[in-house]
Amino acid sequence: MSTQLQQEQSVKSAERSTAALAVAVAAYIAAVVLANVVTERLGLVSVGFGLLVTAGTYAAGFALLARDFVHRFGGRGWALAAIAIGGVTSWALSSPALAVASTVAFVSAELVDLVIYEPIRRAKGFIQGALVSNLVSAPIDTFVFLSLAGFPLTLETVGGQFVGKVLWATVLPLSLYWLWRRYSSSRS
Repeated sequence: MSTQLQQEQSVKSAERSTAALAVAVAAYIAAVVLANVVTERLGLVSVGFGLLVTAGTYAAGFALLARDFVHRFGGRGWALAAIAIGGVTSWALSSPALAVASTVAFVSAELVDLVIYEPIRRAKGFIQGALVSNLVSAPIDTFVFLSLAGFPLTLETVGGQFVGKVLWATVLPLSLYWLWRRYSSSRS
C-alpha cells in the first residue's frame, strides 16, 4: 500500500515540476519579448531619483530570474534551450541595432548566470544561487546592452538598470518566493 502511495506522490510531484517548468519557460520568453518591445518603443525612461532605465529593464531583469527557475525545474538543457529561444526571439522582434545589442547582452549575461547559478545552488540552495548569479549577470547585461544599443553609459543609466534588475526584478521576487515557500511548508 505504501508503494502505491509513494508512486502517486511521485506522479503528482512530476506533474507539478512539469507545470512549473512550463510556467518558467513561458515567463522567460515573455520577459525577453516584453523587454525588447517596450525598449524599442519607449527607449530610456525616468524611474525617479535622477535614474534612467531602458523601458524594458524590469522585464530584462525578470528574465534573468526566470532563467534560474527554468534551470531549477528543467535542468541545464532546458536553460540552454530557453537562452537560445530568447536570443532568437530578441533577434526577430527588434530593430537591427537593438536586436544585436539585446541578443548579445542576453546570451552573454545568461551564460554567465548559468555557470554561476548551478554550483551556488548546489552548495547554498536556490535562492542564494539565483541572487548571486543575478548580481553578477545583471551588470554584464547592462553594460553590454547599453553600449551596443547606443544608450549612454552614465551613473544615471547604469544605476537605474542595476536598481531595476537587481532590486525590483530579483530581490523582490525572490523574497516573495521565499515567503511563499515558508508559508507552504508551514501548512504541510
